[in-house]
Amino acid sequence: MTAKQLTDSILQMAIQGKLVPQDPNDEPASVLLEHIREKKRKLVTEGKLKKKELEETPIDDEEITYDVPQGWTWVRMESLCSVKGGKRIPVGETFASSPTNHIYIRVTDMKNHSLSNKSLKYISDALYERLKQYTISKDDLYLTIAGTIGDVGIVPEDFDGMNLTENAVKLCYIHVYKMYLLYAILSPFVQAQFIDKTKQMAQPKLAIERIKSTLMPLPPLAEQHRIVERIEEYLPVIKEYGEAYDEAFKMDAELPDKLKKSILQEAIMGKLGTQDPSDAPASCLLNDIRAEKQKLVKEGVLKKKDLVETPVEDDEVPFNIPKDWEWIRFGDLVATSTGKTPARGEVVYWSSNDYPWVSISDMKQGEVVNSTREFISKKAANDCFHNAISKKGTLIMSFKLTVGRTSILGMDAYHNEAIISIKTYADNDNYTRDYLAYILPIIANSGDSKDAIKGKTLNSKSIYNLLVPLPPLAEQHRIVQKIEELYAEIDNMTIENNININEIEETEKD
Repeated sequence: MTAKQLTDSILQMAIQGKLVPQDPNDEPASVLLEHIREKKRKLVTEGKLKKKELEETPIDDEEITYDVPQGWTWVRMESLCSVKGGKRIPVGETFASSPTNHIYIRVTDMKNHSLSNKSLKYISDALYERLKQYTISKDDLYLTIAGTIGDVGIVPEDFDGMNLTENAVKLCYIHVYKMYLLYAILSPFVQAQFIDKTKQMAQPKLAIERIKSTLMPLPPLAEQHRIVERIEEYLPVIKEYGEAYDEAFKMDAELPDKLKKSILQEAIMGKLGTQDPSDAPASCLLNDIRAEKQKLVKEGVLKKKDLVETPVEDDEVPFNIPKDWEWIRFGDLVATSTGKTPARGEVVYWSSNDYPWVSISDMKQGEVVNSTREFISKKAANDCFHNAISKKGTLIMSFKLTVGRTSILGMDAYHNEAIISIKTYADNDNYTRDYLAYILPIIANSGDSKDAIKGKTLNSKSIYNLLVPLPPLAEQHRIVQKIEELYAEIDNMTIENNININEIEETEKD
């Protein structure tokens, strides 16, 4: 149960007479109602109210949805207070450029059932004279009627006599305990009436007459005070509960990602229990990679300098790995190529949808890229990329802003300069490709990255020098299988947890 749901539950109990015990010695609400009528007749005589405000719309039995305790009575809001509208700034008028003596209260100033003094707007003396009949008093309550509907609050003394927006009304000449009226209006019972009174309108707005007709249970005056006292005892506790609930909810929301990161950390340290002593060690894989690279040098695909490896020194190694694994630099393990962005000013490069062009926004971690937002022309492919397209099945990784995000191309495509294509050697079954797809995000973010304007970036040297803990080829495949198995369990756990939360919330609504 959220803090909001708990507050609603308490307010609903309050207006049902279930929050505090009744006292048979209290003067009944029916007598209070007669006192209210007499006060209103006096205000009419004094010219402060119009005669029509003495009128009361009868309440039909079918309108009453629950029984109230003995000594209570049902009333409409028109019996408890007057409802007066605000006024918008006339067309052609503007707010004052500097503070004046006259604040213009907007709905955006109405926060936490009070008024905020941040970002206030003011009007001139001359405009105030035109709007001075639309002010609100510290003795009133405000009630929002457009945009945010049904928010109610008190008026601090600093706002006494200030002008009120047309998107709110003031509840004035309040003849009951003001704070009881505020909490009763905030109750689910009254809020539901406001929703019902506005949902049929094209542009929802709570009309004054509809506010006046709103039903409300009226307790004896003494009980009103006891109810408010009890509510205000609970509110600080609910606030603390809400903060704890939000923190727990945040932790729950973050837990799946944290668990997955933990699994990846265990994976790169060889702690997922995937070792098999019959595997050919990773050193054999490295020999196969070197042999393939030598072959590619002979074919002219690679240069001789690509055979040179930079040894990994002992003092560089961040953690221990199993004995059959090897540390290797990323640049010695794979071949990479960086993309480009064809000149935006060259319309011909972007005028036809000949080839998909991948940007980081098209990539989702660990998923296949099957579509792109943008495409480039054959001319762009020739002029900018020399037709060196990245083939379907290629592993790609972002190295700017969102460092380490990996995806696999689901089609032949080009990509921008914030992404590299990664070709793995001696990897006919894509075991190394898939292993890197999982572990590169954690490895890339532990590399020598530097701050960029909107995030972080890796340069070509730091990409090359990334240290990769390399398992035997067969174990790479088992690691990927184990990761996917554990990820599936986490995802199922999250789905089940969300279903349980939804079921609880639906039960609470009922």
